[in-house]
Amino acid sequence: MNSGLNPADPTIVAAFRSALVHQWVIVALIFVLLLVAWGATRAWSGGHGAAAAGSPAPWHEPRARRLLRVGFGTLWVFDGILQAQPQMAGGLPQEVIKPAAATSPAWVQHLVNWGGSIWTYHPIQAGAATVWIQVGIGMWLIFAPRGWASRLAGLASVAWGLVVWAFGEAFGGIFAPGLTVLFGAPGAVLIYAVAGALIALPERAWESPRTGRLTLGGTGVFLLGMALLQAWPGRGFWQGTAHGQASGLADMVQSMAATSQPRVLVSLVSAFGNFTAAHGFAVNLVAVIALAAIGAAFCVSALRGDARLARIAVLVAAVFCLADWVLIEDLGFFGGVGTDPNSMIPLILLFTAGYLAMSPAPQPERAAAAAAGDAGPATDAQPDAPAKPPSRLPAWLTTAGQRFAGLSGWSIAALGAIGVIVVGAAPMAFASANRNADPIIAQALAGASGPMNEPAPGFTLTSQDGHQVSLSSLRGKVVLLTFLDPVCTTDCPIIAQELRAADAMLGAKAGGTELVAVVANPTYTSTAFTAAFTRQEGLSQVPNWLYLTGPLSQLVPVWHQYGIEVQNLPAGAMSAHNDLAFVISATGRLRQEISDDPGPGTAATQSSFAGLLASSVLQVMG
Repeated sequence: MNSGLNPADPTIVAAFRSALVHQWVIVALIFVLLLVAWGATRAWSGGHGAAAAGSPAPWHEPRARRLLRVGFGTLWVFDGILQAQPQMAGGLPQEVIKPAAATSPAWVQHLVNWGGSIWTYHPIQAGAATVWIQVGIGMWLIFAPRGWASRLAGLASVAWGLVVWAFGEAFGGIFAPGLTVLFGAPGAVLIYAVAGALIALPERAWESPRTGRLTLGGTGVFLLGMALLQAWPGRGFWQGTAHGQASGLADMVQSMAATSQPRVLVSLVSAFGNFTAAHGFAVNLVAVIALAAIGAAFCVSALRGDARLARIAVLVAAVFCLADWVLIEDLGFFGGVGTDPNSMIPLILLFTAGYLAMSPAPQPERAAAAAAGDAGPATDAQPDAPAKPPSRLPAWLTTAGQRFAGLSGWSIAALGAIGVIVVGAAPMAFASANRNADPIIAQALAGASGPMNEPAPGFTLTSQDGHQVSLSSLRGKVVLLTFLDPVCTTDCPIIAQELRAADAMLGAKAGGTELVAVVANPTYTSTAFTAAFTRQEGLSQVPNWLYLTGPLSQLVPVWHQYGIEVQNLPAGAMSAHNDLAFVISATGRLRQEISDDPGPGTAATQSSFAGLLASSVLQVMG
C-alpha cells in the first residue's frame, strides 16, 4: 500500500490545503444559509412555527449520557483537526495504516490494503473527507442533546468508528502478537463506537442504573482480560531487555520517544523507557496488578451496585490511565501523522460515565409534570395567538416551514453538522467510484512538467512492423513520445502499461493521438526486439502504438535532441536511461516535457501516471 509519496511533498501538501480551504468555504456557507433560512421562516410564520412544530417535552439529560456525548463529540472534533495536519494526505497510508497491519495475519493485511487503496488512489479527497466526517460527527454529537437526532449521531459514531477500526487501525491489533491495553489495544476508535452505541440507546435506558452497571461491569471484564494477557508468559512483557536489546514495553516506549514532539516529553518518555528496560519485571508486575485490581473492583461494584467502591475504582483507574497515556502511549497525537489521543482518554470517559449512570439523577421536569397532572387541569386559559392570514402555499410546504421555524438553535447547528459530514463524504464517494488514480500522485513523484512551445526535433525511424515513420508524417495528431528499452524488465514495462492505460482513458480522442516510443538501448535495436516488446506488453491491439528503432547513426541524434542519456552497457544487459515523455502538438511543436519515472511502480502510481499523460494530451489538444 506504499504509494511512494513523501508525506511532506509540497505538491501534495498544497493540494490538500487548497481542498480544505475550498471545503471550509462550503461549510461556512451551509451554516450561513441554514441561519438565513431559519430566520426567514420564523419571520414568515410570525412566531407560529414554534407552536406548530411543538416543543419537545422537557428532559433533563443524565450526566453520564452528557459526558459521553460531549466528551466523545469533542474527541471526534479533535481527531478531525489532527487529520488536517499537512502530512496526513500523503503520509497516513505508509506511516500509520500499513504499520498498524504489519504484524497482523495476511487476511487482515489484505483487507486493510483493499480498503486503503481508496486512500492511495485519491489521497487529497480521502484526507479531506476524514477531516470533515470526523468534525461533523463530533459537532452533531455536541449539538444534538436528545431525540432521534442525538441517537442518530450516536449511530453515526458507531458506523464511522467501525470503519476506522477495521481499515485504519487493523482491528486495533487484536489479531497481532503483542496485544496490550497499555499501548492502545483493542483500538481507541472501538471505544468511540461503544460510546456511540450507548448514546444511541433510548432515553428510558438512562432512567435506571442498569445501563451504568453494565457499562462499568463490561469495562471491568475487559480490564481483567487485558491483565491476563499482560501476565501471560512468553509474550515478552516480563523482560525489559532480550539479547541486549530493549523488548516488550521498553521497546514500545523507546520507539515512541523517537517521535517528533516537545523536548520535555522526549526526556520523560525516554527516561521511563530506560527504567522499563532495567526493571521490566517490576513494571509489568505493577501493570498486571493494577489492571486486575481495577477490573475486579469495577465488576464487584457493578454487581453489588456499590457506588462508593465504584468511585474509588474510577479515581484509581483514571490516575493509572493518565500515567499510561503520558509515559507509554506518549499522548498519541504528535509526529505529524498522529490521528487521535489514543485509547486512555476515551477509556476514562467510558468508565466514568458508567459510574455516573449507576446513580441516575431524578428527572425534575417529569416529577413536576406528574404533580401537575395529579393536581388537575390548569384553570387559567392561555390567550389565543393572533390570527394568521391563510397561506397560499401547499399545505405540506406550509407545515414543513412551520416545523423548520420551530426548531431550536441547537437543532439548526445539528443540521449544519450533518451538512459538514456530507461535505467530506460526497467528494470521497465520487472519487471512490473512479478507478483511475488522482494525477496529483504522478505530479508529486515526477515534479512539475516543463511547459514548452518550440519545434519538435524531427526523425525518421522504423516501426515494429518494419514501416518507415517520420515525425512529420504524424502531423495532425498529438504525439505522446517516450523512450523505452525493449529488454528492460523494471521501469520500461511499467511505462508501457501507463501509455496503454492513458490511451484507454482518452476514449474516443485516442484516434487523434499517436503513442510513440523510441528504442533506448544501443545494443538491441532490431525490429525483432521492438515487436517482441509490443507483444509482451499487450500493445499489439493498440492501433495508435508505434515502437520505433533504427541504426545507432539514427538513434543517437534523436536521443541527444530530446535529452535522453543512454548508458552503453555490456551485451545481455538492460540500458540505463532517464525516463522522459514529451507531448508534441498536432502542428509538430513540443508543448510539455514530463518525467514518467514510475517510482515504486504500484497500482496507484501506474494509474496516476496514466492519468497525468492522458490529461497532458487533452490539454495540448485544447
